[in-house]
This record gives sequence, C-alpha cells and structure tokens, in this order.
Amino acid sequence: MASVSPLQLSVFRGDAEGGEMVTYSVPVREGMVVLDAVLWAQANLAPDLAVRWNCKAAKCGSCAAEVNGFPRLLCKSPVADYGEEISVRPMAAFPVVRDLVTDVSWNYEVNQRIAPFTPSEADRDDPRAWRMQQVDVERAIEFRKCIECFLCQDVCHVLRNHGRKDAYFGPRFMVRMASLEMHPKDSLDRRPQLKGEAGVGYCNITKCCQEVCPEHIHITDNAIIPLKERMADEYFDPVRSLLRRLGGR
Repeated sequence: MASVSPLQLSVFRGDAEGGEMVTYSVPVREGMVVLDAVLWAQANLAPDLAVRWNCKAAKCGSCAAEVNGFPRLLCKSPVADYGEEISVRPMAAFPVVRDLVTDVSWNYEVNQRIAPFTPSEADRDDPRAWRMQQVDVERAIEFRKCIECFLCQDVCHVLRNHGRKDAYFGPRFMVRMASLEMHPKDSLDRRPQLKGEAGVGYCNITKCCQEVCPEHIHITDNAIIPLKERMADEYFDPVRSLLRRLGGR
C-alpha cells in the first residue's frame, strides 16, 4: 500500500500581543479530522499548544476556529477535504487569549441583555393555553439547535470587519431573539430592542452566517429577515406612521 505524505499543519502560535504561524508535520490516518491533527501536534511536538475542545462530536461548539481562512468546527473538518497543507487560526472576530483560544465572553454579556421567555400572567396557570400549532413548534425547534459555537458571529462582517459589537448583537442572538419574538406564548414586544441596541438593521443579509452554521439553521431566511420585517412594519410602515401622527395606532 502506498504511503501517505505527512500533513503540513500550520497553526497560529501567539497571544493578544501577536504571534506567528508554526508548521508541524503530522502523520495522516484514515478518517482524521483537523482537531485530530492539532491534538497530535499538541501531544507529540508542542505540549504548550492551546486549543479549546470538548465533545469531538460537533455538539459543544468548543473547537471553533478558522481552517484555511474559513470558520469551521475543527472536529467536523476532515483532513481529506484540504489536501497536504492546512492552516488553522483562531476566530478573527474575538480577542486571542493564546494560540487557537479566543475570548468569547462578549457573547455571554449580550445574552444577559435579552429578556428571557416571558409568558403572560393568564397563560402561566392555564394548561390549555399551551397548546400550539405544529408549525410553531417546528420553528422553535430549529432555533434551539444552536450549539453556540459562534462561527456565525465570527463570519459576520459587522463584527469581524467593522468591529461594531457596540451596535449589533450578531446572528447568534438574532436567532435567540427570533425564538422568543416568534414564540406564540411570549408576551414581550422585542421590536424596540431589535431596532435599538440589537441593531438588526445592520445586517445586509449576505447569508454568510447561514453558510457556516454546523447545525444548518436558516439564520438569515428564518430568523433575521422575519425580524427585519417585523421591525420595519412597526417603525417604517407609512400607514402606521400616519396613525401615530394622528394620535392613534
């Protein structure tokens, strides 16, 4: 059987102050994913290489990084898809802690700014009120598939290229707000926050976030666009605007 050439794995080594790409020669085995290659290099060549991972089953989101410049889960990226040379960098949208580990704490701070699911007082004590149409159940299930890998946040040009974390919550939290705003039993009106600090208007629906989602959530089609429509109906509909001027709704 013909021998397989070693993989030339280039990994970012450094911290917030800077760093460089270091190349490791890694033996290839059948079925290997990029995370396997990184862990082999860590175990055999660079014991101080920092990489975040947990389940190795594409369900925890911990091993999010950039493979050949594309945001991916390392455990879901077969080496065979990339050839003999692979580069791995940390997510560009977040501060580097060390090597492939980034500080994603901003996402959890944003999450705290979104009010939780809030049913009405009447619904809370009435079991009959919780009967829902199947279409509403399926929509909620799609949004709840998110594993919070933050790859969608990483690829979002508003956060990645323009650094506007002060103006836009990002696609992951558009999904969370959609799961609440579209829930038939949530009693809060989330449109003011969407228009304001959440910044849904900053998204120009390129669908790049949707393309990188490992759970195949239709982030743009099923979450962001409907949220934009709801916000626009409330604040930019000419009929509603006229009624507001006349003192009515």
